[in-house]
Amino acid sequence: MAIDGLIILDPTGRPIIQSSYTNYPAAYPLLHIEALNNALAKAPREGSVDPVIYVGELSCSSACCHVEVGGMRFLATISGDVDPLIAFAFLDAFTEILQDYFGVVSVATLKDNFDIVYQLLEETLDSSGHPLTTSPNLLSDIVLSPSLISKLLASVSPATPGVPSVRQGGSFGSNGASGAFTSPIPWRKAGVRHNHNEILFDVVEEMRGIVGKNGTTLVSNVFGKIESNSKLSGTPDLTLTFTNPNVMADCAFHPCVRLQKWTRDNALSFVPPEGRFILADYQYRPPQSAVVSNVPIPLSLKANMDMGEFGGTFALTLTSRLIKVMENLELKFYLGEDATSAQCTLSSAGSSVGSVGSADGSWSFNSRTKTLQWEILNMRSSGSWILRGSWTSKIKAPRPAHAFQIRFEIPSYSFSSLKVDQLRLSSETYKMYKGVRMRSKGSIEWRW
Repeated sequence: MAIDGLIILDPTGRPIIQSSYTNYPAAYPLLHIEALNNALAKAPREGSVDPVIYVGELSCSSACCHVEVGGMRFLATISGDVDPLIAFAFLDAFTEILQDYFGVVSVATLKDNFDIVYQLLEETLDSSGHPLTTSPNLLSDIVLSPSLISKLLASVSPATPGVPSVRQGGSFGSNGASGAFTSPIPWRKAGVRHNHNEILFDVVEEMRGIVGKNGTTLVSNVFGKIESNSKLSGTPDLTLTFTNPNVMADCAFHPCVRLQKWTRDNALSFVPPEGRFILADYQYRPPQSAVVSNVPIPLSLKANMDMGEFGGTFALTLTSRLIKVMENLELKFYLGEDATSAQCTLSSAGSSVGSVGSADGSWSFNSRTKTLQWEILNMRSSGSWILRGSWTSKIKAPRPAHAFQIRFEIPSYSFSSLKVDQLRLSSETYKMYKGVRMRSKGSIEWRW
């Protein structure tokens, strides 16, 4: 089971980078590019294209799996009896590697670093289509980052007497290529040293839910992950314990975690990689004493819709159910492919704030995607936010979406109330700083 190859398309649909399809006809990658571009062109609205597109022009069954990153399309082609999840897992890993190397992944960034991108592609995917090295720590020793290359070229000149150049096999390049495999621990470099030793944990939880027409929660689940950033010297052996580990279910761990320790004691024992990594993924399991298994939605929406000829009117009321402040709340409403315009007014706590918006919120209508967007930067625990308006359509019986898409963020909050008990360090004598931060976000489909 392997991936045929990887193709990166710019916003116009043209390939800018692709792996070598040596075992396939020359038209093989072009057919998949054309299939994706045709599907995007025929899509009624943004985001409505299937993530897996079947290509039937070939004698063998094949498909392309694609994701959008920075306005570009990352396309992985598969054929035969290959699980598409393998392709998506590789695409996620490769995009994370690019973000680790370049920070911002864009067309300009990839064009300025063609050589590095192709080196990363060669190291992460072999000629047979099997993923190879996807650990950022190992890749950083094999493929130099742009900053290291700039420093190397600035400090080492071929004309300098007594200093070997990179082409001559200088010590910098030779040690970098071999250093990735000299450590006894695959995910950690050997001989790491820091003046200030610290490790930081971000517990990030995301709620995904669907609310029915009558306001009843049909389904709501919370998925969490523990993001870590380690800057520790030597080979630290850590043990992380929680006060309520029973809220974590269906866990998936980084390879550094010792599974037997977690199974026996519900504690995470590990030697961390250097830098950023995801220590664990989990799903929040509500207490067994709970009446319903659904996690409560932290907000409420009351929608009064009135459909008419060539348009309609609406009144939306948002109310927070939390004591915490919700940030960057965004509500999107698809008005139909024939929508032409929209007019709205905003009010908060009964006082009008005008048709353009203020610190309490703003709205906009995207004529290309036919979507009405309502944004609230800070949603306090008390009061209500109201959006009233109307829209026009070119057809007599408009067909808007019968669901609102709501996204929000809640800093310093956890749906599961997961709490870290302590973090113990062994095998090293220094003192380290440790920090834990909670943050949550949500994506809700609210039907009307």
